[in-house]
Amino acid sequence: MQDYVIIVAGGKGLRMGGDIPKQFLPIGGRPVLMRTLEVFHEALNGLGIILVLPKDQQDYWQQLCNEYSFAVPHQIADGGETRFHSVHNGLDCIPDNADGVVGIHDGVRPFVSQEVIMRSYEAAREHGAAVPVVPVVETVRQLLPEGDSLTVDRSLYRLVQTPQTFRISLFKEAMRQPYQSSFTDDASVVENWGHSITLVDGNRENIKLTTPSDLLFANVLLS
Repeated sequence: MQDYVIIVAGGKGLRMGGDIPKQFLPIGGRPVLMRTLEVFHEALNGLGIILVLPKDQQDYWQQLCNEYSFAVPHQIADGGETRFHSVHNGLDCIPDNADGVVGIHDGVRPFVSQEVIMRSYEAAREHGAAVPVVPVVETVRQLLPEGDSLTVDRSLYRLVQTPQTFRISLFKEAMRQPYQSSFTDDASVVENWGHSITLVDGNRENIKLTTPSDLLFANVLLS
């Protein structure tokens, strides 16, 4: 049995306000993306790591790997037009007869815990599909069509994280569906195909680094 992770890193870093894509920005002295690959490499022995990058970023990534003597084994797949197509390209690197679990993870989530990774893979192995979530701690209001809003019961909602994990055979079948704009994450693809999603506990630190303030928070976590 062989497990895999597809790490999707196609951001342009526009909300970071710089020219360097956010996945390559340094935190604690090393690029975000390297820290993300390392946590998966350390969490699951023998995990096959597939990194999905736009073609025009692959040479720069190789330069960074040389500069930092980065030695985590991984293979590169080309980024696609949307996240769905990027994941599809990464999935094509996995043999159709593979018997294991594949996780899909955001390259700019370097603080996922090893416990969440292992919990997610075991849940997918047992139930077919799993996503890590955390409770909503803020008050939530729903916007109404007429312009008003109302408070909703936040205990009925969860914030979704990655890695989203699936049995490989199931995920390959689900990904044969034509792309739809309603596919906001990988679980929504599997759900649309007709398979239920199991929720597991995530970790609050597993944030997606998107803005300059996120980078400040990341460096605080590392310190």
